[in-house]
Amino acid sequence: MKYGENLFNRTRDTRTPVRPDPILQRQPQTQAHSANEAVAPPARPEPVTPVPAMAIPAADPTPTSRLIVGPNIKLRGVEIDDCDTLVVEGRVEATMVSREIQISETGAFSGKVDVDVAEIRGTFQGEMTARKKLVIHASGRVTGKIRYGKMLVQEGGEMSGDIAALAGPELKVAG
Repeated sequence: MKYGENLFNRTRDTRTPVRPDPILQRQPQTQAHSANEAVAPPARPEPVTPVPAMAIPAADPTPTSRLIVGPNIKLRGVEIDDCDTLVVEGRVEATMVSREIQISETGAFSGKVDVDVAEIRGTFQGEMTARKKLVIHASGRVTGKIRYGKMLVQEGGEMSGDIAALAGPELKVAG
C-alpha cells in the first residue's frame, strides 16, 4: 500500500482468495459394481475391551470453586467469599473466608484470612486463622497475627508476630 492511499476506500479487493478444503467438500461416492468384479466384505471392527469400573475415578458430586490469581496479577481491595480454594501466584490484598488458601513461591497475600487449611510457599502478611492446619514451606514467610489448629513449618520457613494455637470453641469447624 502506498503512502496516502485510503485503507477503507480501496477499489479492488487485494486479499488472496481462500480455497475451500477439498476433503471437507468430498461427497461419499457410490460405485456400481459389475457382475465380474469381486466385492470385498466390509471390514469387521476390532472388539472393544470394557474398562473395569474401578479404573475410572468417580466424579465428585459437589463442584468446587477455585480462584487462581496468576503471576504478575495484582488483586486489591476485595472480599473473597464462597471460594473453596484460592491459589495466589501474584499479589492479593483482600479479606477472605474460604476453605483453603495456597500461596506459591511467587505469591504474596496481604490482609485477613479465615480458612480451614493454609499452605504458604510465598509471603503472607496480616491476620490469619487456619482452623485445621497451617503449613509453611521452606520458602514461606508469614508475618502478623496467626492462629492455627495444627502447624507444620519446614526448615527454612519463617514466621513472626502474634502466633498462637487455637483453643476451645474456635478450634471446632462449623459444618
